Amino acid sequence: MELHPSKILYADAMTYFARALGAARSGDTAAAAKDVKELARIVDSLKAAKNDYWAAEVEVQRQGAAAWTAYATGNRDEALTLMRSAADMEEKSEALGPGRILPARELLGEMLLESGRLGEALAEFERSQVQEPNRFRSLYGTGQAAVQSGNRDRARYYFSRLIDMAGSGDLRPEMENARRYLASN
Repeated sequence: MELHPSKILYADAMTYFARALGAARSGDTAAAAKDVKELARIVDSLKAAKNDYWAAEVEVQRQGAAAWTAYATGNRDEALTLMRSAADMEEKSEALGPGRILPARELLGEMLLESGRLGEALAEFERSQVQEPNRFRSLYGTGQAAVQSGNRDRARYYFSRLIDMAGSGDLRPEMENARRYLASN
C-alpha cells in the first residue's frame, strides 16, 4: 500500500514506523527495509528544515525499525545495538503531546525477552516505566519477564498493576494470562 505523503513529515514518519515494525515482526524484511529507508529520508528532510526535535524523534523510530528488521533477518547483535541506541537517544528527549507510539526502551525490553535475556528484559521494561509509566504493553512485558526469570514477587506486582489499570473485565489474552498467573501464585 502506497502512502500519500502529507506536509507534516513527522506524522508520515509514524505511519512508516508502524508499517516497518509490523513488516519486520511479520517476517517481511523487504517491506520493513523500504519503510526504514523512508524514515531515513524524513530524518534528512527534517534536519534540512532545521527541525531538530522531530528529526531526533524520527531518528529514534528509524533506529527502532531498523533494529527489528535486523532482528528478523537474524542479525541479533546488530539489532540489540540499534535498539539500545534508539532507547538511549529517546531517553534524552522529552516527548511532546500524548506520548510515543511505542517507546524504544519498551521495544528493547520486548527484543530482550524474545532473545531469552530475561534479567536484562526485566530491567529495561522497568526502566521504560520511569519515562512512560502505566503502559499496558510495558506492564505486561515486565510481568512476563519476571515470570520467565522466576521472580514471582515482581510478576505478581506487575500483573496486579496491569489488572488494576486495565480493569478486571478486560478480555485481552494478556489479561487472561495475568489473571491465571495471579490465581495460581
